[in-house]
Amino acid sequence: MQGNRSRDTGPEIRIRSALHRAGLRFRKNKRPVRSLRCQADIVFPRYKLAVFVDGCFWHGCVQHARRPSEGARNREYWLAKLDRNVARDRRNDEQLLAAGWRVLHIWEHEELAEALEKVRATLATADAELRS
Repeated sequence: MQGNRSRDTGPEIRIRSALHRAGLRFRKNKRPVRSLRCQADIVFPRYKLAVFVDGCFWHGCVQHARRPSEGARNREYWLAKLDRNVARDRRNDEQLLAAGWRVLHIWEHEELAEALEKVRATLATADAELRS
């Protein structure tokens, strides 16, 4: 598993580049809340928006994730590992929401334009709330 990157993955870089080209500025790989151990892939501190770019396999995408088959080596280990990942994501989301943050998940398979629009729309909503 050492070869699996936890940051600066291909999908993260593509999304960050698109956001930057769109004129949006952000922090990368940052803890939104210091007391929380999770790091968001992209953070907009002013708007309290944490963006996670999730891989289909590791985070349990309902469209693309494949669970280890019956005869797979270390099947029980992998099933437990993947279930823990999903549970951790939910727990982190709940804690961020409780702390007043917005949470946005972008799947690695999402179209870049779609992902960019999701971030822009969320930022527009957050900006409108800040102004009111």
